[in-house]
Amino acid sequence: MIQNAWLIPVFPLIAFVVLLLFGRVLREKAAYVGITALALSFIFAVAVLFERIGGETYTFVVDWITFGESTVTMGYEVTPLNAMMLIVVTLVSLVVHIFSRDYMHEDDRIHVFYSYLGLFSFSMLGLVLAPNILQLFIFWELVGLCSFLLVGFWYYKPEAASAAKKAFLTTRVGDVGLLIGIVLLFNATGSFEYADAFAAVEAGLISDTMVTVIALCIFLGAVGKSAQFPLHVWLPDAMEGPTPVSALIHAATMVAAGVYLVGVMYPFFLASDTALTIVAYVGAITAIFAATIALVNHDIKRILAYSTISQLGFMMLALGTAGYVAGLFHLMTHAFFKALLFLGAGSVIYGVHHRQDIREMGGLWRRMKVTSVTFLIGALAIAGIFPLAGFWSKEEIFASVLANGDPFLFAIALITAFMTAFYMFRLFFKAFTGEFRGDHEPHENNGFMTLPLIVLGILAVVAGFVNAPFTGHALEGFLTEGIAVGEQAHGGFGLAVVSLLIAIGGIFLAWVIYGKRSISEDFLPGKFRAAHRLLMNKYFMDELYTVVFVRPCVGIGKALYAIDRFIVDGIVNLLAVVTRSVGSGLGKRQTGQFQTYGVVTIIGGIAVVALAFMLRGYFG
Repeated sequence: MIQNAWLIPVFPLIAFVVLLLFGRVLREKAAYVGITALALSFIFAVAVLFERIGGETYTFVVDWITFGESTVTMGYEVTPLNAMMLIVVTLVSLVVHIFSRDYMHEDDRIHVFYSYLGLFSFSMLGLVLAPNILQLFIFWELVGLCSFLLVGFWYYKPEAASAAKKAFLTTRVGDVGLLIGIVLLFNATGSFEYADAFAAVEAGLISDTMVTVIALCIFLGAVGKSAQFPLHVWLPDAMEGPTPVSALIHAATMVAAGVYLVGVMYPFFLASDTALTIVAYVGAITAIFAATIALVNHDIKRILAYSTISQLGFMMLALGTAGYVAGLFHLMTHAFFKALLFLGAGSVIYGVHHRQDIREMGGLWRRMKVTSVTFLIGALAIAGIFPLAGFWSKEEIFASVLANGDPFLFAIALITAFMTAFYMFRLFFKAFTGEFRGDHEPHENNGFMTLPLIVLGILAVVAGFVNAPFTGHALEGFLTEGIAVGEQAHGGFGLAVVSLLIAIGGIFLAWVIYGKRSISEDFLPGKFRAAHRLLMNKYFMDELYTVVFVRPCVGIGKALYAIDRFIVDGIVNLLAVVTRSVGSGLGKRQTGQFQTYGVVTIIGGIAVVALAFMLRGYFG
């Protein structure tokens, strides 16, 4: 089966082509085409994973381009890391396809939506299976295109169109860095293959400075795609897209591509302490930065968006402190419980008639039981409550930071974990408890929307066990097979207790303020008005970008337009006017009468002869 791994991305590609050709005819039945394709991909992914466990890495490549002594290949490769990623991507994509069947059924362009989902799934799976960084980059860009199409799906809404352009342009900044890193890597090694790059570093064929430069350029691509500070600004605005899109590409797959990129190039990063330190600090800053904004936001999807940014920062923090397994383990668990939370938010939004402000919700626990219970499971998992998935992966991150980081990074990790528990249960208590504050009575949704929540809820409970101590850290043994990533840190009972107490503390404070309401929720905002205003305005990052980048670029564009309009076009237009005037003047002298032309010719001839005689002195 592992030899047929190339079929995994082909199924959604076929769905895309079918819907592109026959979507208008199929209409709502387009959902079943997409669901069938992803179900087949998931089945194949499971079979490939089981064959890869205990087996060997399988690589199939063909020569693509040969120039000089270098040959560029294309193909596919199945490693422990991408075998895990295949399961994550296909499973999350499958449940999103199922959920969207009812969520999008009223949209006239549902067939277009499913075609975009198919193209995205193909692109993401192609990225994961890529055997070299050049092929990864090709699919990386295709993923960016699909993000643009899906975020801007409701293109007739100005906010959605603007968010799509913002996402596309912001991630392109990081992609330029990635492209430069790929070029430098090829210049240093003469190859795009992962193995050749790692071998060159191990043999000392690349200088330490160049290793650091290449690693940081590659990391810049990850910063853009995984919404790390300061290129994080696109992801909250991308919530203008349909909620299933948020669950698929902005929680579990596309944004995780940056973390996957660092993971797949990890031996290269390990060769540079400077690069690892920068990865760790960028991740830490991103984690606490986004978490503080989530504390005050009232939009259910944007709270989850900032939570996603924060959790991606956690993953980068782990990778930057030599926690290869911890970062990738959290990538997997986060994919399940964050997809659950986003789809749960979608169920809530659909049930309360497309309202997203948590101040207009409340009392949903009694009205939407399945959504409420599964959302609670997701919230407990991301908070890090034992024995749910988030507890195990967060504890691994804490252990990695404690063992290989510094006290500052560890303090940021603990504070961010406390904030995560607090803002998630702030959301939960305001939306699901108390009295309903909306205009339309909410209702539970049907099986197409609740079944994915149940599946993801189960995974949010059990997924962490694959790397728990009582399973012998099975995932660690699998992921580190055949790759030199150093010894992985593990926390003891004491660290696990600290992690659990921090989560409980955040939940308790949220309950006191928003559940029991012993403390007014306006107390802290009133006490710290300036800080609250700063957080509500997202640290004025968008305004800062507007002043520093947008307005100067617009100004330069207007100046260049003026030069083109008044100088370049002015010169061309002046020449045209002169030519036209000369032609018009000469044209008036053309009467079309042959006798006139004859007289002029005779007079001219006489004048020429007379002039010649005069110059020769015959009239002297």
